[in-house]
Order: sequence, then C-alpha cells, then structure tokens
Amino acid sequence: MSEQIQLGDITILMVCKAVKNVHLTVHPPDGRVTLVAPMGTRLEVARAYAISKLAWIRQQQATLRAQARETPRQFVERESHYLWGRRHLMRVIEAEVKPFVKLDHKRITLSVRPGSDEAKRAEVMHEWHKSLLHAVVPVLIGKWQPKLGVTVSGYFLQRMKTKWGSCNHKAGHIRLNTELVKKPKDLLEYVIVHEMAHLLEPTHSDRFVAILDEHYPTWREARAELNELPLAAEVWRE
Repeated sequence: MSEQIQLGDITILMVCKAVKNVHLTVHPPDGRVTLVAPMGTRLEVARAYAISKLAWIRQQQATLRAQARETPRQFVERESHYLWGRRHLMRVIEAEVKPFVKLDHKRITLSVRPGSDEAKRAEVMHEWHKSLLHAVVPVLIGKWQPKLGVTVSGYFLQRMKTKWGSCNHKAGHIRLNTELVKKPKDLLEYVIVHEMAHLLEPTHSDRFVAILDEHYPTWREARAELNELPLAAEVWRE
C-alpha cells in the first residue's frame, strides 16, 4: 500500500511494509522523498512525523542540489576522466584500426577511426568501462557469496538513470550501474554487497539493515561517500 503526503512543494511517497520503525529517506540524485512505515500506520500519524522532519528534508535536498555534477564528456584531447576514483587525462588518436582504449599511469588513450563522432567515442569508452567492471565484479561476488550464504546466478552491467544497482531476488540476478567504474573500488564493493544482501531480504527492512550491519559495518559511510561524489552529466529522473 502506498499513499502520497504533500507538504507544500515536497511530495513524500508513503509505503507501509513489515518494518518496526519509520524510515524517512531523501534519495539522490534528485531529492525525492520516501517514508516507509509499519503496517497499519495511519496517514495522519505519518504526516505528523514528516512535518517534524521537514527542516531535515529540506537540508538534504539542498545538499543534493549543490552536489557536484560532471560536465558532459566530449572525449577530446586532455579532457578529464575518472577511473576508480582517480582523475586521468585523455589522449585521442585517430587511426584506421579497430577502436580501443588503453590506460597507462595517469593517461587514458582513446584510439578511434578518423571522423568518429562524440557518440561513437562514448560507445567505445562505455564498452571499455564494462570490460574493466567484468574483470572485477565476479571476484567480488565470489568473495561475498560464502560470507552472505547466497548464490548470484548472474549479473548485468548497464547505464542506470537513478540507481547504483538493483536486485531480482527471485531470479538471483543483480544489476550494476556502469558509472561505478568511475568510483573507488571499495564503493563498488559496497553496492555489490548491498544488492547481494537483497537475495536474503528483498526490502529495505530492519532485517536488511541488520544484515548489512553484521557483514559490512561501514556501509553507512560508504553510502554517504558514494552519494557525495560527482553525479553523471545527465539529469537523472525516474
């Protein structure tokens, strides 16, 4: 069951679930607000709680609005690109060979055919990003499967507009945002653990929080750091 609470210009989606306590969340990147309440909570009670937290909600939304956002990448000479949390300068080569990307120290070399447009360069970079993630993700999944006592039947990498990851607990699949290749590897690990924990508990319930607390006690710090890093250039919407 879900209902909307309207407080001036702020819309809050209220959802009742099998939880013990109220969970009020302001979600990056756009500041949407959700309120998860125990089953049977009356709308007026939830509304009163939200009103008591109104100043906090506005502060969180203001922080998100002020958050750094990458300027659109054009994939040109000496442009800055981030990889695993570190800044690299791009070198562009035009040659009549199959496009490729190479990393050495602080430089990313992008080789494309003469006349390749921005969209083609972006596609080549995205495929390279996926290859880097494919080299790391299975190792992290393998590390955490015995710790959590779960089995991931498959994982997928894709551009995701509003989430760092998602989980289909029935199929045993997890999906990861390819933007994670730009973030420090420990934050990629946090997202993987978060999504794998959903194989044990599909919702963000008290049990889910307890699972993270037990297995990844620094998850709150990791989540905060991830949400403070620059967002992708596009305006994210659901």
